[in-house]
Amino acid sequence: MKDFDNWNIKKKEIHIKEVKLYYHPREIWWCYLGLNVGCEQDGSEKKFLRPVIIIRDFGPSSCLIVPLTKSTKKHPLRVSIGKVENNEAVAVLSQIKVIDTKRLLEKIGVLNKDNYSILRKTVRNLF
Repeated sequence: MKDFDNWNIKKKEIHIKEVKLYYHPREIWWCYLGLNVGCEQDGSEKKFLRPVIIIRDFGPSSCLIVPLTKSTKKHPLRVSIGKVENNEAVAVLSQIKVIDTKRLLEKIGVLNKDNYSILRKTVRNLF
């Protein structure tokens, strides 16, 4: 069973924090994705975190992200991006979303230009 009560407590903390982050497309960040409904991608463990790639910035307070997973399950909406913190990572394009930058916790890497180009082309082909 999902612990929505603890996520709501954490979400309130995230909501009130003042954020002045400098982030850019291609960067990989730990992000508070929280607990979501059904098949939506959740954050992991008690911190509700998941690594994400920033695809596009929309100013200082919002950006478009793609969550990452360690799962190697093959699917047309999953793009391998290489290693993130010593784990093979896959971008889960079915979970692309706009987030408030208050959800970003810590930058953990930058996706190389070749893999980012492949990821962007795949995202464009979704639409």
